[in-house]
Amino acid sequence: MYVTLEQPTGACLITAADKDIAIPATLRYTSADPLAVHLDFPPHVTLDGEVTTWTFARVLLSDGLHAPAGLGTVRVRPCGSSHTYVEFHSPAGTAVLRFATADLYRFLARTFTVIAPGEETVGAELDHGLVALFGGRV
Repeated sequence: MYVTLEQPTGACLITAADKDIAIPATLRYTSADPLAVHLDFPPHVTLDGEVTTWTFARVLLSDGLHAPAGLGTVRVRPCGSSHTYVEFHSPAGTAVLRFATADLYRFLARTFTVIAPGEETVGAELDHGLVALFGGRV
């Protein structure tokens, strides 16, 4: 049985004019995908009016609370002791969001009670996928 954690949180979208716009978001973690965290945004704050989810490595979020982390579409970096920036890069542009660091720490601590860091396994699904990919039988 899989465990899913959700934590509603707020963020501030940092605009080009240095204006902050408060937006709601939900942090989500599931033991079915133990290496990842998900950040869900409601339709009214997205460009296409659809629920949008960004999925990235849990370790990226953890590392980014202490020092700049990430090279790809998601980057995380501390902003002083009380805030953390999460940057999302896409073909449509870049969005920079500021989160309360305490909220992110609280979320990560909850995920660590489900599956401790370094104890994640990719499970039988990957084994089956690799066997099929390489022409074996499951």
